[in-house]
Amino acid sequence: MDCRLVAATKIDLQASAKEHSFRQDLYYRLSVVILTVPPLRERREDIPALLNHFLLQAALRYERQIPDVSPEEMRELMGYAWPGNVRELRNAADRMVLGVRNFEESASQDGPRSLDEQVDAIERHLIEQALVACHGRAAAASELLRVPKKTLYDKMKRLGVVPDDYRANLGDARSPPS
Repeated sequence: MDCRLVAATKIDLQASAKEHSFRQDLYYRLSVVILTVPPLRERREDIPALLNHFLLQAALRYERQIPDVSPEEMRELMGYAWPGNVRELRNAADRMVLGVRNFEESASQDGPRSLDEQVDAIERHLIEQALVACHGRAAAASELLRVPKKTLYDKMKRLGVVPDDYRANLGDARSPPS
């Protein structure tokens, strides 16, 4: 059998092995090559390339277009502390692809939005997209979203989404109101 083992940890295994809180024989078996990767906040120059990579992955996963990132958004992303490291950046890319641009709010002093607020924003965005695609016809949007009409109408009422705002003019779908 030919195999390779890749292990990652946040603790210093060598120090732990010396303190006998980690098996020394296992440490020496694992420590063939040691790569130390600093946190994202210490390598901000990687943010644009990583963001582009994560946007591409998310666009493929969600079958959506890759969104444009304005220079202001990139400056904000580059200036953020990234306490969640690369995983937090990946989640931000997912939100951007889904059309939920709440990075400013999650980075604000007020703290991140609640789960309910984030779910509402995602639902609102998906419903609006379906209404645009269906020229404001809620019945067609419910089929597209694969939810019962009553469920869709209840969600639209709760989220303040009005199908008439998405009706087509002369056959052209209009963008959702800002």
